[in-house]
This record gives sequence, C-alpha cells and structure tokens, in this order.
Amino acid sequence: MTNDQKVATLLIGGLIFRIIIAILLYPGFDEAYYFLYTLNLDLSYFDHPPLVALVTGFGCWLTGEVSQFTIRLGTLILHTGSLFLLYLTGARLFSPSAGRFALAIASLVPIFQIGFGVLTLPDSPLIFFWTASLYCASWEFFPNKKEKDRPKRYQPSYRLAILSLLVGLACLGKYHGFILGLGLIGFCLTRSRYRSALYSPWTLLGLGLFCLAISPILIWNSQHEWVSFRFQSRRGIPSGGYNFLDLFVTFLSGIGYLFPTLGLPLWWVSLKTFFRNMSAKLPRSKFKGGNGERGIVTGSDREILILWVSLPLILGFTWLGGYKQILPTWATPGFWGATLLLGQAATAWKIAHPRWVRRWLWGTGITLSSLLLFALLHVTTGTLQKPSQYALFGGFVPPEDDPSIQIFDVQQLRQGFAASSVLRSALQNSSFVFTNRYYLAGQIGMALAPLASTPITTFDRDLRGFAFWSKPDEWIGKDALYVTNNLFVQDQKFLDRYNLYFQSIEKIGTVPIKRGGAIIDTFHIYQAKNLLKPYPRPYGNK
Repeated sequence: MTNDQKVATLLIGGLIFRIIIAILLYPGFDEAYYFLYTLNLDLSYFDHPPLVALVTGFGCWLTGEVSQFTIRLGTLILHTGSLFLLYLTGARLFSPSAGRFALAIASLVPIFQIGFGVLTLPDSPLIFFWTASLYCASWEFFPNKKEKDRPKRYQPSYRLAILSLLVGLACLGKYHGFILGLGLIGFCLTRSRYRSALYSPWTLLGLGLFCLAISPILIWNSQHEWVSFRFQSRRGIPSGGYNFLDLFVTFLSGIGYLFPTLGLPLWWVSLKTFFRNMSAKLPRSKFKGGNGERGIVTGSDREILILWVSLPLILGFTWLGGYKQILPTWATPGFWGATLLLGQAATAWKIAHPRWVRRWLWGTGITLSSLLLFALLHVTTGTLQKPSQYALFGGFVPPEDDPSIQIFDVQQLRQGFAASSVLRSALQNSSFVFTNRYYLAGQIGMALAPLASTPITTFDRDLRGFAFWSKPDEWIGKDALYVTNNLFVQDQKFLDRYNLYFQSIEKIGTVPIKRGGAIIDTFHIYQAKNLLKPYPRPYGNK
C-alpha cells in the first residue's frame, strides 16, 4: 500500500467511524445550546466567538432538518480537513512517515475523535484553523523539507500575511487562537534567525488581516461592555489557594481523556523534546524512515515551533487545575500539536521496534473502538440500565442513578408535542418558551424548532447568551410555556419563583422519555399566563 493510500484509508476509516457516532449519539448540553446560536445569528456571542454557530448550522441549513447528525455535519467535514492538514504539516516538518503516524495517533485519541471530530463545539473550527496555521508556518519558516538544504538567511514572505489571517480565523473559533498567535510570536522572538519576521512589511499587512478577521468579536464586545472577554478571563483567573492534589487529579484526568497509551507518550515526548532543546544545541542528524524516507531526527527549530504553540496550553491549563476545576478541552489543542512530535518519535521507534509500534497502535485502536462503541450502546439503548429490554445480565444501574440519561433523544420530546393537541396548541399560541437552566433550553429548542418558531429563553441566574437574544420587557403581558424535567420538577422553589412573574402557572401535560423500553425521564409542561414584570438580568440587555 502506498503512502497516499495509507493516508486515505486513515482519513476515510476515521470519518466513517465518526459518522456512526454522530448519527447515534444524542445531542449533548453544549451542542444543543450552540444550536440556539444558529437561531440567533450575531457577530459574536457571550460564551464564544461566532464560528461555532456557522459550523452547527451548516448541516441544518443544508438539509432543512434538525437532528443530532445535521448539527454535527460541519464538524465531521472540518475535522477530516484538520487531520489531513496535520498529516501535511508532519510530512513537511519531519517526514511522510512522521506525518502518517501523527495522523494515526490523532485519529485514535478519544477526546480528539469526539470533542473535535464528532460534537459540534467551538474546538472544531479552532483546531481546523490552528492546524492550517501550523501548515502555513511550516512553509514560511522551513521552505525546504530537508534541514541541510535550507537557505542561510531567512527571508520573510507573503505567507506571514496568510498566517496572520489564519490565526485570526482560529480566534473566531475559540479564544485559544490568541494563545496560538502568542506562541508564534514567542518562536520568532527566541530564534534569532526568524526575528526579522516580526518587523517585516508582510507582518504589518498580516496584522491588518488579523484585525479584520477578529473584527466581529471586537465589534460585538464593544457594543456589550466587553462582557465576553470579561466572562472568559474570569474563568481563567486562579481562585483560592493552590492544591497539588487537584493538580495531580487534573494531570491524571487529562491522561484519561487522551487515553493512557497515548496520553503518557504525548507528555513524555513533549517534555523530553523541551528539555533536550533547552539543555544544549544538539548536532543535527539524519535518519532513514520506512520505505527509504529521509528526515531529520533533531530538527531543533522545527521542534521548537511545535513546542511554542503546544506547551503553553499543556502546562498552563494543567497548572491552573491546582487552583480551580478546568474543562478537559482547554489544554487539548496543545496535545493536538504535540502529536507531531510523537509522530516523529514513532518513526524512529518503528525502525528499532516495528512489532511493538504496530501492537501499540493496533491494540490502542481496537481497545478504544470497543470502549467507545460499548459506551454508545449504553447511552442509546441502556445496555447497563436496570430495567432495559437491551440490558446485559438484567442491567446494573437504575435510571435515577445514571448521569447518562441527561443526554436524551430530543426526537421523543418533539414527537410528544406533535402527538398532543393540547401541547401543540399551547406551543403555537405562546409568545415564548422558557426553562430553568440554559443547557436544558438547547435540548428543548432542538426538539421544538421544527414544530414552531416560538422563541426560547431561560429564567435563571446563569443566563449565558439568552441575556442578549431578547429584551427584558419584550414579553410583558404575554403567555409562555414553562418546560422542565424530573430533575427540577420536584423542587418547588422554581414554581414559587416563577409565580412572582406570571399571573398564573398551570401544568398542562407531560412527555415521557424512554430508553430501552423503560421511562428514564419525564418532561413537564406548564402554561404560564401573562408575564407581569421582566425577569432580572445580571448582564446583557437590562
């Protein structure tokens, strides 16, 4: 099998596997919430920059359908492009074999597969433009594949302008893109050979293109008191004293999300490469890869480029875990870049221990695929649920103790409304729908969107984007539907609170949610008459 055939097999095989997951896995909280972005298109949003709205809406606009697969279609396409660009970058910086190993590793890492490649999250456009930036940087700083053939002097080129634009587009995906830009600047500052890139006319043009790219974020934030920047910066500010146990838990959790047989090598190769390049200026040596390919083993500048855009995220967010709980996706763009270093190392390992490398990758792939498919079966059919008609050995976990029921089939909620004349009529005659948690609103919004264009909002302390998608007094004197589920319906404080804002609230129906033939949750629908006063907002359109 030729190199191109191997690359195509990895890309197509990975895409098919992710499509299966995308079709079967019910929409998560964040994904459904980002679907509401597509119903409220804007220059930017409270939580994130705007590209996630376009990626989420792509499949819905293309097909006219709202489902877990259509909201993920854009992500499936983008991630395939990201993987291909990752291969091209590895092949250019090191060797085709290194690029192929990086592609294989990135295709296996579960948080890459799911978080970047299936779920519709801001990370998908971020990673695409992040990888495109790395590929462009590999052409700009290393125009010749072989280290010995590089020109004696570096000449800045038009690619600096393209690189700046790509970094700006990465920022439109997620604010992590700014860290990518700082990493590239750090690389140029610390490598005297490339310092001229910082004062090149092409960089000046690139700065203009970068500002143009991020202008939607700047314009939206300037119109809303820079609330998005303030919200995200508070999430990264340390709080309380430092706890080394939390740091260790964060480190172990990160390895778990990466999967130990891949996470540990990624950490080891990243740190080893860092200390090796910091300790001394090593002589450059060559190796022969598989099929007679030639590459560079040390390639100091090439490795340092990867380190500058990877280690700040890996070390920074891991260290932050000692102060506060962090989300697993915060550090993962750094590990995405580090796969290039692991791909380069795997090429050398293959020469010395081909059988062990083959067992490592195939064993990891088979194990991960089996675990992911088993977890998918449980989430969709309840294989571990008690009771469930698909349960193994009669099941083990009752629904009330199973957190996976929070990811449910929104089609059932949609069908429940469509089948009930009372609920259908109430939906069509209501001015808006509200719930008590912003993340529930996304799932409810996905379910109801094809039935009616009724706006949806949330009445809670944490309003997120809902604070900007309507005005406080917009629905004064109007009727609404209040929709919630079993987790909150027994808590009387919500109804007591909402009774202060409506003339009356009356329950008009329920919709059961089933998995494996058993009811795992129930949605409760209330008719709320005559909104008396605006619900308070801590920020947004007050």
